[in-house]
Amino acid sequence: MCVSLHPESVWNSSLLRNWSQTDRSRKLAFNTLTEAQQTTGLTEWTSWFNIDHPGGNGDYERLEAIRFYYRERVCVRPVAMEARTTDWVAAAETGEVTHSSLEKGFWCVNKEQPYGRICSNYHVRFQCPPVQVYWTDWAAWGPCSATACNDVGIQARQRKCMSVQPLPLLLVPPCQGPHMERRECATAPCQAKWTHWGPWASCSVSCGKGRRVRRRTCVKTSETVECVGRAGEIQKCGQNPCPPKCKQACPEGIPSDDCSHCVCEGHIIQGEVFSITGVPVTGAMIALASQPKIIRARTDSKGFFRLPGVCSGSSTQLHIRKERFAPVTTTSNSSRSSWVRVVLTSAEKPYVIKHPEDKVRYEGQRVMFCCEATGSPKPDKYYWYHNGTLLDRNVWKYEEDLVLRDLRPEQSGHYYCKASSQAGSIKSSPAFLNVIARGMPACNPTPESHLIRLPIDCVQPGTDSKFYNAGHCPHNMCAGSLDFDLRCRDSGGYCCGVQKMESKVIDCGSYKLPIKAVTECGCQKCVEPKVLVRGRVTIADNNEPMRFGHMFIGKERVGTTGYNGGFTLNVTPDTKRLVVNFVDPTNKIIDTPKVFIFDKRGGSVYHEVKVMRKQEPIDINAGETNTIMLGEIKGEDPIGEIIIPPNSFHKNNGEVYKGTVKASVTFIDPRNITTAAAAPGDLNFVDNEGDMLPLRTYGMFSVDFRDEANQEVLGAGEVQVLLDTQHVKMQEHIPKMKLWSLNPDTGVWEEESDFHYSPVTSGVNGRSKREERTFLIGNMEIRERRLFNLDVPENRRCYVKVRAYMSDKFLNSEQLEGVVITLINLEPRPGFSSNPRAWGRFDSVITGHNGACLPAFCDAQVPDAYTAYITGIMGGEELEAAPSTPKMNPNIIGVTQPYLDKINYQRSDHNDPALKKTAFRINLAKPNPNNFDETNGPIYPYNSLIACENAPVDANHFRFFRVEKDKYEYNVVPFQENDLTSWTGDYLSWWPNPQEFRACYIKVKVQGQKEVMVRSQNHGGTHPETVGQLYGIRDIRSTRDMHVANNSAACLEFKCSGMLFDQATVDRSLISVLPQGNCRRVGINSLLEEYLNKHPPTSQNNHSHAFNMLAPVDPLGHNYGIYTVTDQNPRVAKEIAIGRCFDGTSDGFSREMKSNTGVALTFSCPERTVTRESLFQRLQTNPRQTLSQMARDMREAQGLQVQGRSTRVVTYPFLSPRRRSSSSNRRRSTMRTQERQ
Repeated sequence: MCVSLHPESVWNSSLLRNWSQTDRSRKLAFNTLTEAQQTTGLTEWTSWFNIDHPGGNGDYERLEAIRFYYRERVCVRPVAMEARTTDWVAAAETGEVTHSSLEKGFWCVNKEQPYGRICSNYHVRFQCPPVQVYWTDWAAWGPCSATACNDVGIQARQRKCMSVQPLPLLLVPPCQGPHMERRECATAPCQAKWTHWGPWASCSVSCGKGRRVRRRTCVKTSETVECVGRAGEIQKCGQNPCPPKCKQACPEGIPSDDCSHCVCEGHIIQGEVFSITGVPVTGAMIALASQPKIIRARTDSKGFFRLPGVCSGSSTQLHIRKERFAPVTTTSNSSRSSWVRVVLTSAEKPYVIKHPEDKVRYEGQRVMFCCEATGSPKPDKYYWYHNGTLLDRNVWKYEEDLVLRDLRPEQSGHYYCKASSQAGSIKSSPAFLNVIARGMPACNPTPESHLIRLPIDCVQPGTDSKFYNAGHCPHNMCAGSLDFDLRCRDSGGYCCGVQKMESKVIDCGSYKLPIKAVTECGCQKCVEPKVLVRGRVTIADNNEPMRFGHMFIGKERVGTTGYNGGFTLNVTPDTKRLVVNFVDPTNKIIDTPKVFIFDKRGGSVYHEVKVMRKQEPIDINAGETNTIMLGEIKGEDPIGEIIIPPNSFHKNNGEVYKGTVKASVTFIDPRNITTAAAAPGDLNFVDNEGDMLPLRTYGMFSVDFRDEANQEVLGAGEVQVLLDTQHVKMQEHIPKMKLWSLNPDTGVWEEESDFHYSPVTSGVNGRSKREERTFLIGNMEIRERRLFNLDVPENRRCYVKVRAYMSDKFLNSEQLEGVVITLINLEPRPGFSSNPRAWGRFDSVITGHNGACLPAFCDAQVPDAYTAYITGIMGGEELEAAPSTPKMNPNIIGVTQPYLDKINYQRSDHNDPALKKTAFRINLAKPNPNNFDETNGPIYPYNSLIACENAPVDANHFRFFRVEKDKYEYNVVPFQENDLTSWTGDYLSWWPNPQEFRACYIKVKVQGQKEVMVRSQNHGGTHPETVGQLYGIRDIRSTRDMHVANNSAACLEFKCSGMLFDQATVDRSLISVLPQGNCRRVGINSLLEEYLNKHPPTSQNNHSHAFNMLAPVDPLGHNYGIYTVTDQNPRVAKEIAIGRCFDGTSDGFSREMKSNTGVALTFSCPERTVTRESLFQRLQTNPRQTLSQMARDMREAQGLQVQGRSTRVVTYPFLSPRRRSSSSNRRRSTMRTQERQ
């Protein structure tokens, strides 16, 4: 115990002797009493406090934080402090660098510790007097009593006596000393000073010679003093000579007074302004191009304007503009009365069509980044940024292109541009510049570790390891030899790749396994595989395919969907954002722009595209007010309505349409979660700074108005859109709600108008119950765009970590890349309780080598304010999510407790086992940074994207996995099918061409009660470089046929015959099919056998337990039991081939095995029958005779004689084959004798 003493207190020795030895030996770690206070009696220690842990930057036991959590347990002014570790070691004895202060508390910083140590976990306590009576600090000195200058007065200051314990009313705390001090003071001497000179007044003349004046003021503290000097100064000005008279050349008329334009008395410029759809534009502003800020006229309701007194001619240019339209500059050439017709196009925000590319350069070289944006009007200003900092245009001399010369390593980093116009701004994707310092290699020559899983029967002696390090070269860009370095995109880029490989042999115990391991990496030409987007377009309500639909990228038509709705798009290397607009030529489906994600490393990504069928049109009278409901769901009120005033419809030539209108309004209702996949665009907008930000929708609608007679598309003028506020569950969204339209070329939503809150009542269509409802009201014109959105920007955002695996073992080495993970934000109900039927936003991301991070809305206050529905699709196949029943297992789901309970993870079959298992739902609870359990994923704050992307595999994450039988693939030349850039050109490469992948499968039928493993060994057959050498091994377990008893089949991959990587000579691969078990070949497909015999050379099939063949070069079909598919992505080729093999057809697809169709080989694999009793069975039936027989056999084996009637059993290490045979024969003879008896 530490005790503070008052200076006037008297302590006797007996009191000190009463202290315990423990208290006397207890030491304070750091602080002593730093400020004397008046106390009485013995002081007391508080309890121990521990509010921080040493993770992160260190251990911080701040006094301010302790008071926040334990306000009543710490006195106002502690007199001492003690710090110890949780292991009860004093801070001074730990050897750690620590800090403390009675005002701030105690803290220990990790980075200050020697030898890389981290701080211990400390707790502290404070010493407080039982009765605290103390003076506060002296207040500041009060003002001097004298006010006049050069005078003497008195000033005072005070302090208060304080006590933390409550005292009876009117009782003053007993502090010693005065509560007030006084001292003499004096005022400043009397003085007079000039203020600073004021600015110079304007010159007395506009040109020629004149004068200007400036003044200052004398500031005095007494009338007895004066300033020295003059109060004003005069200076000559106007040295420039006066210009000559106006030089404005006016072929007609005279110059105006300000010489800005020509004036023609009696001349009138008249005109009309229309939109691109022919509708008159009201309120357009007319100005002269030389003075665009001075508005000289405005258009009336019919789009007309008059501009009197202005001459026509090439020198007179008119500038016409209106909000949400692109400005136009035009001229008039008539001599007397001019007529101008102007067409305004809708303003479009800038959109980047050429992004800067990643570059690598050596120090001292130069580089160019390019940027180009489109829009209406076209962007006229470009800004370049380096690591978020704006580059000075005067220093770097850039426009849309940025050139950097004499590069230095510190110039490495991210570069991006921002394009701006009157309509807005947009930022490009960042490009990374890597500047390699002089003397440093372009690539690290040492390969990275890359573990290859060995076959299940391969066990390396001495290590028992199932993996072998084959090495790997990271596919990073490097600085190669360029023919010209100032291009927007480097021609023939260079990447780090395999420079050297060595053939190795893996000792598997019973056999040897060849492999080619990477020993050196180097800089070489990049492998640029094809990047594809595949998919199928179907209608959301009944999955009917969109047949022969047109596909547009921008204004260019790029393809047509097939009969079954399928499509394939080739993505160019410079594509950053892929926007495809699907248009139905039959006009039964709404035009649907989709933003597709794709894998930049190559291969194809499959997308299941949903589109909405147009609502059946209704007949409305164009001369009347018409109301169309938005969101007609049975039993629920509409979300809003569209009100079209009378005579609002117009034709393309601007003529008002007065007949019957065929009106079709299709509403995508967020209350129905099945419509989420059919939503157009990707629900993003671009703010004023050029950043792309997310929107949260309350509904989208597509409008289609047509002339009843000739089906001509009609536009509409001012249309009102009403949104029922009862459907806006978050009241804070109401003031931020906007009406948006979709740009079909960019897939970006652009603002149409704001909503204003109004207590408008509605009794439309006899809905009396709607009379008391209020609406948000917005206005819009229906011109070129026909897709609209009721959205609000949302800034409560997070990221969700998801990984996909090859199986439910969830091995790190078996992560799947290229899986499309989709997250749908579900809409909250009142009180933030999730509504499982409604959605507010969707996002999709492709998994990489470290999973995927999906953006989502989240809330920090209420865990279930937002929830999400997450799915995973790979090549059209839905992956299964980790199960949540019958018991929540954190090790399977991938999220630890107690955060898992807070997230409330539920797979889609959680409450109904009959439902599919391919999705899960979670609460999007924003992690609490002060809770250690929530700082390790799977939900990350929006500003922690890098932490999410780089999270280790043992961090919390959600999981998907493929449902398939046991299989194994081994390649002598390692290749990762999920990263096509890892391809290596070698004669033994399984895939000889990185641009095209051919997958071959053979269907093997197995007759037997059990499923068996089937292996294919693939060797070189006829090519001189590979003959007899192993390409690889494939293992697959047969799949049970659910409709045929005791039958299963395996779709077994084998190495296709064809050209090798040199594209010089064909190799007929030698294939061996080996069922593993008690199997015997009982059938070969007759067509396959005939083909192999007619295409020599043939392979011998002398063993009935296997099958050998030289693989066919021709792509045989299901009639032969061979399935061949060629694709630009190996996984897609294999998935299609497997689906056809399961189905037993050449064009079908199935995940249910049909073992009797499309079979190449048939094996009989019966279970082995028991022909004699086992030792265990004989010991149970006749133990005495069995033990005697065992004893005799063992003595004979060791050359021993039987002595007496001893029954002692002698153990033997082994028996020779001959001895074992004779012994077994005797045992069988003995057993037969027993049976006869």
